[in-house]
Amino acid sequence: MTLVRGGGNVSSMTTTSHHYDLRASVAAASRALAEHGLLIGTAGNVSARRGDVVAVTATGAVLADATVDDVTVVDLSGAVVEGSLAPTSELALHLGVLRAAPPDRVAAVVHTHAPKATALSLVLDELPVVHYQQLTLGGALRVAPFHAFGTPELAAAVGAALDGRLAALMANHGAVALGPDLAGAIENALLVEWLADLYLRAAVVGVPRPLDDAQQQAVIAHATRLGYGTTRRVSA
Repeated sequence: MTLVRGGGNVSSMTTTSHHYDLRASVAAASRALAEHGLLIGTAGNVSARRGDVVAVTATGAVLADATVDDVTVVDLSGAVVEGSLAPTSELALHLGVLRAAPPDRVAAVVHTHAPKATALSLVLDELPVVHYQQLTLGGALRVAPFHAFGTPELAAAVGAALDGRLAALMANHGAVALGPDLAGAIENALLVEWLADLYLRAAVVGVPRPLDDAQQQAVIAHATRLGYGTTRRVSA
């Protein structure tokens, strides 16, 4: 998937922005996620880190119509660096993840209320590995226990659920996906929703059969040998 960069409407305020392109990319990611049906109305939030600053969607912003002005820049302590709108109520969740992870591995966070992932968060404690593509997220996806939105308890619970993973579900709430950049985080968010859909469809006709540890290790070894997921030129 190619992430189209752009900030929508430009106001006089954004013409003096020192972080315009970073804010524009977060706005574009928000619009792309909304187009895919993973963000609805003002529910959900998106962030991207560059160095010691983080651009994050503002609280109350309609994400399908997000512009640069709907994105606020904060430092890693949460102090506003640029923008006129208060950042998302889930700021602590975003900053906790971005501070804890190596920036070259995780520099973007996507939190959605995607319907199928959210549905599974109502009934599962963990989404088992039901397809080998799930291994790119780190394996079985944990479901963080429920806490009220925007609380330190929720941020801590999600951080724990993400340990060693690039995605997690949030009980009775939604999902979160990470990536080395916004395009990667979006791809992972879409993958989580696809996996949730796969599980739900299978559960209609029986108990979904996950891959066991030996099968997972066989896939990983084979993918490593093949260089799976990377393009290669045809040998002459």
